[in-house]
Formats: sequence, C-alpha cells, structure tokens
Amino acid sequence: MPFEGTGIPIWYCKEGPAYGEFKLSVDDTQPQKQRLIYISGGCRSGKSAYAQKLAESLPGRRAYLATCPHIDKEMDTRISRHQQERAGRGWETIEEPLALDHALLKVLDVDVILIDCLTLWVNNLLYVAEQQQQELTEADIEPQCQNFLNACRQGLRTIIVVSNEVGMGLVPEDPLSRRYRDLIGRCNQLVARAADEAIFMVSGLPLRFK
Repeated sequence: MPFEGTGIPIWYCKEGPAYGEFKLSVDDTQPQKQRLIYISGGCRSGKSAYAQKLAESLPGRRAYLATCPHIDKEMDTRISRHQQERAGRGWETIEEPLALDHALLKVLDVDVILIDCLTLWVNNLLYVAEQQQQELTEADIEPQCQNFLNACRQGLRTIIVVSNEVGMGLVPEDPLSRRYRDLIGRCNQLVARAADEAIFMVSGLPLRFK
C-alpha cells in the first residue's frame, strides 16, 4: 500500500520497544564531542528502547530521525505508540525515508540524534530502485552509506544509529529478499566499522563490541 506517494513496502520484521531496565554504557561526563554509536540486533531485541534511553541520558537538544514509512494501519499504530513514548521528553521528530545525509546536514545544531532505523532506510532505497526498474547492488549501497557517514561526521554531536541484524536466520527464499539481506549486511558493516561504539542487543541486554 502507498505511503506519502511512494508506495514503499517493508521487507523486514516490524519491531516494537523492549521493556525492562538496563545499565547504559556510554560515558556522558566527557565534554561535547563528535560521536557515532551503532546499535544492532534482531527483531524485538530491545534496540529501540535501549537507544532511546541512551539518547535521553545525554544532555542537550535531541531529535529522532525516523525512516519508517506510513504504509498501513498497523504501522501507523506503531509509529503513534513510539511518538507517545517520546512525548514530553524533549524530542523533536524528523521523518525522512530516503535522504538521511541531507536530513542530518539540516540539523547541525542538534546535540543528540537518534536514527531508527537503517534497515528501513535500505528497504526504502531498494523499493525506489525497483520502481525505477533499476537494480540496487552492494556496490551501489556503499557510496550511499559513505554519504550518510560523512554527514554523521559533521558537527559536534552524538548520533545513535539503530539497525537490524537480518543475516542470522534462514536464507531467504526469493532473490529480492536475499539481495535485501545482503544490502543490509553491507550497510551494517560499513556503519559499524566507522562507529566509535558498537552495541549488539540480545533479549534486551546490550553487548558491547567496541
């Protein structure tokens, strides 16, 4: 079903917030500096909840950069629930399904930006390419990710990026889904490698890798 005139569908498992308390692992006592934090995990692993708590623990102005398309009532309900969870907590919301680099460059004065999530961003890029009868390959996604990372490195701010790990289950049945898995895997590798900190969520618990 169409959203905002694009008709973007979703190829990944829809995720809601995880619950429970956990100890945040980022030191916010240091002076303001440029920082990129990458948080990944499976569906319902607690990524979004952890990322939000982490962002809210940091000082300054903060924004939520949402890549999720409005495609059906179920997704609209989930979006509304996430918005309600952020209500009254000092969040600004930016919706951008495609041009993340441009969106980041427009908010250089924001201290903390939470991007949720890369998985849907790649989904959206893949859908647009398919609609234009083009094939989005791993070679194509690399410069897109690099543009995104270049934008992340502008300004003294903390950027928290959420993504799904989709390559740990069964091999997808059809070629398009396999290509989507590969695109996500390539994107995740590039962002994790560039990140200052990388956290993997399992059953609501954070595992730090760097």
